[in-house]
Amino acid sequence: MTGASGGIGRAVARRLAARGDTVALLARGEEGLEGAAEDVRRAGGTALPIEVDVADYQAVDAAAERVEKELGPIGLWVNNAFSSVFAPFVEIEMPEFVRTTEVSYLGYVYGTRAALSRMRTRDQGVIVQVGSALAYRGIPLQSAYCGAKHAIQGFTESLRVELLHEKSNVHVTMVQMPAVNTPQFGWVLSRLPRKAQPVAPIYQPEIAARAVEYAADHPKRREYWVGGSTALTLAANAIAPGILDRYLARTGFKGQQTDERRSPDQPANLWQPADENTDAGAHGDFDDQATPRSVQLWASQHHGVLAAAGAGLVAAGAAWAFGRR
Repeated sequence: MTGASGGIGRAVARRLAARGDTVALLARGEEGLEGAAEDVRRAGGTALPIEVDVADYQAVDAAAERVEKELGPIGLWVNNAFSSVFAPFVEIEMPEFVRTTEVSYLGYVYGTRAALSRMRTRDQGVIVQVGSALAYRGIPLQSAYCGAKHAIQGFTESLRVELLHEKSNVHVTMVQMPAVNTPQFGWVLSRLPRKAQPVAPIYQPEIAARAVEYAADHPKRREYWVGGSTALTLAANAIAPGILDRYLARTGFKGQQTDERRSPDQPANLWQPADENTDAGAHGDFDDQATPRSVQLWASQHHGVLAAAGAGLVAAGAAWAFGRR
């Protein structure tokens, strides 16, 4: 599990541990990693915390080698680690944009390569890419992050087709997330005048963790959408992207900021981990606004049930209509 020390990664680690999984936790922050490892142990799983920067392929590959030596063959690899910059594109320094791309996109490439080089020799394994609605729809103030998520989407599609061509039993799937209440909004490098916030509706990280677990157990589906907002955003972008451009131009700046001024001392985890000396956990500062439920997630995981129910309703309606004739 990359990006395991906080947010979605932390919630996924807890969920996998609760079913008895052995979980290797990859992240940079020492204190956050130790907190995640304790969560895994408390939930009944076995934890192996490893400090690693996913932007370093050699370090990622070495971590994978250590995992296989100490825990056994890797059956599931979840790519989730990222960093970003909250700012208009013209205010982002190019080294910051490069660093965001190395962590948030190439980190996925490196993790996938490290996992795949081991899984292909055994012809089994699952890779889950934690994505976002922003893999399809770019929004203002997050150009570096949106670019990385778009890149992951294209990379994963290419890899999926190659695995299908090989008739491989290694599967890769992607989970497109909505706005989630994670610590990122308090530690991503920001040049906004006010504190950053997720665009409502906001979901708790446990919703994301449920989706990742389900995708890991059902990896033959190419991707999963989490949250009604994700489904609506992707549908609107496919149908009327120009209208969505103009809507986001009007609402996207204000909607991603609270009314509170941003502290100039706010930590930034782009270059150094924000949880090196403090454990942020899975949740951010928006518990009072976030929902722990998603009807859309349930629906996306029960297509067969819904299709059968729909067919039953159609049949019942036809029978009723026929009986009235």
